[in-house]
Amino acid sequence: MSPLATRRLVINGRFLGRPATGVDRFAFETVRAIDALLDAQDPIATGLSVELVAPVHVGRAPSPFRHIPVRSAGRGRGTYWEQLSLPFAANGSLLLNLCNSGPLVYRRQVTVLHDAAPVRVPQSYSSAFSAWYRWMAPTIGRVACRIVTVSEFSRSELYEAYGIPANKIGVVHESGEHMLRVQPTQRHPCSDAKRPYVLAVGSSNLHKNFRLIVESARLMSGAPFDIVVVGGTDPRVYGSGQAALPSFVRHLGYVSDADLGALYRDAACFVFPSRYEGFGLPPVEAMALGCPVVASRLPSIVEACGDAALYFSPDDPHELADVLHRVASDEALRDRMRREGRARSAQLTWRATAVGLLEEISPWLN
Repeated sequence: MSPLATRRLVINGRFLGRPATGVDRFAFETVRAIDALLDAQDPIATGLSVELVAPVHVGRAPSPFRHIPVRSAGRGRGTYWEQLSLPFAANGSLLLNLCNSGPLVYRRQVTVLHDAAPVRVPQSYSSAFSAWYRWMAPTIGRVACRIVTVSEFSRSELYEAYGIPANKIGVVHESGEHMLRVQPTQRHPCSDAKRPYVLAVGSSNLHKNFRLIVESARLMSGAPFDIVVVGGTDPRVYGSGQAALPSFVRHLGYVSDADLGALYRDAACFVFPSRYEGFGLPPVEAMALGCPVVASRLPSIVEACGDAALYFSPDDPHELADVLHRVASDEALRDRMRREGRARSAQLTWRATAVGLLEEISPWLN
């Protein structure tokens, strides 16, 4: 075996088997893109040996990747497994954590911290979850060889909220191109809708701010659309203060990627009213499928979507109502937003994410 093959990378596979929230989606698609680099024998992956290490209850399943095996290791699951079993399983190799956390006692690691939400919007999380991240994230920032995040905005947030030096933090962006691989269903939960619908996607915790859409609709006399919300909730994370949505809003919960693709495809527009985001993956997914996007005027979302979206203040239902009225009543505007959205989303690829991440970690691969 060539000496180059000693470049061993172990990836924290705790995310395997979980519902594909934004962070888990990032992890899966990034590993999938690394797998594709290995398959293509891309120069950046020369001599690289990669494996996923997962809890026993997850690792029994066949690997979903061609060149990256999944190894079961240790006892327990969740945080217990990550903190106590994963360090032994990594066994001195460089460990890559993609989902906001890693073992506090293992120094040879690179960890992706997506944002500082537990500090910036603590009301959206349980007190236990928020307290853990307030302590864990700065500790990881000190212990890890390198921290990576998903936007320049998040880089500044990790520095300000957790005290992680900005020069220790690299940036790779996310992508919505995975939605292009999905074959949308012909019939989906809103196929029978009698009016156009505005689509929102995300968990219904408070900082996702779905209430703003409802308030804006009430300001529009005879609003020409219905409201559809997709996403699940987790009381273990978000606590009891979740935003209650009125009965006229259709909350679908989790849906399959095939249904989600169809919902994006058929929506009059996609609305993203969040008050805080590290990147904003759903708007980029929507743009990839040609769905016009209106979104909160947040630095991270503007960084992701550029000029392809229309923006509003997450605190101003009147401004959102005006934007929705413009989009709903102007077919030429919607067509332009579709074209510009597809062009913007095409600039963001998971291959670029994987290449950027491998470049970030390469100094510690040996």
